[in-house]
Parts: sequence; structure tokens; C-alpha cells
Amino acid sequence: MTAEGAARQLGLQIEPIKASREAELISNLSDRPPGQIDGLVVNSDLFLTAHRELILSFCERKSLPAIYPFREYAAAGGLMSYGVSLPTIYRQLGRYTAELLKGAKPQDLPVAQPTKFDFVVNLKAATSQRIAFPPGLIAIADEVIE
Repeated sequence: MTAEGAARQLGLQIEPIKASREAELISNLSDRPPGQIDGLVVNSDLFLTAHRELILSFCERKSLPAIYPFREYAAAGGLMSYGVSLPTIYRQLGRYTAELLKGAKPQDLPVAQPTKFDFVVNLKAATSQRIAFPPGLIAIADEVIE
């Protein structure tokens, strides 16, 4: 099921905020009337990761709940994150690199998909945004930042 389909079933609406330049990102976030955005889902995207501090700062100023794609966002003050474990991905990259340096052909290496995902909850950010996480959600988190 797509995110849009799931949102429809819950009576919610998803509106993508697109940007390819920092000024466009700032404008597209800031031009929304107060209360128009109820939450933010940040995709795993190199441009957005490069502008992580800007996005985190915006969400903090607006007390906007957001979920991010990597643990590093939550560690930097974001509300919560769910996504692939970057250290696990980097270890796999190292193994692939070693195989290539030993002479393996890229087409002979198996295709690997992430198998470890991290769910991180930042209770400090939740408190500042006056958000109370259900105990069950905290219980399943891989990491809780207090």
C-alpha cells in the first residue's frame, strides 16, 4: 500500500513538499499558513540529509512532529526516526568493496537488501513538543533518547 492510500484510509491528506535548492526548501516549508501542516515525514534523500539541521530547526521552532529516515536525525534533536541502520549498510559496503578489490566482478556479487532497521524515539523532543508517546510505542523502540 502506498503512503497516499494509507493516509486516505485514515482520513488524512499527504502533500509533498518538493525542493531542489535550499531557498526553495525554506520557502516551501515557511509559506504554509500556521496549522496547515500537522506533521512531517522526511524521506531518505541526499538533498534533505544535507539540509538536516535546517529541517530539524524548522520543526523545533514550529513544534511540528516529524519522523525522519535515520537515527542521526533523532540523535540531533528530531522527534523520532525509522529507517535502515546506516552502520549495518556501511559494513555491507565494506564487504562489497573488499570483494571487488580481491577481483570479484560486480555482476557476481549478490544483491543485498537492508535487514536491520532502527526505530528511535527522542523523549526530550517529545516533551518540548508536548507529545506523549504511548508506552507500547516506547517499548518497541530500538533506542530511546532521554
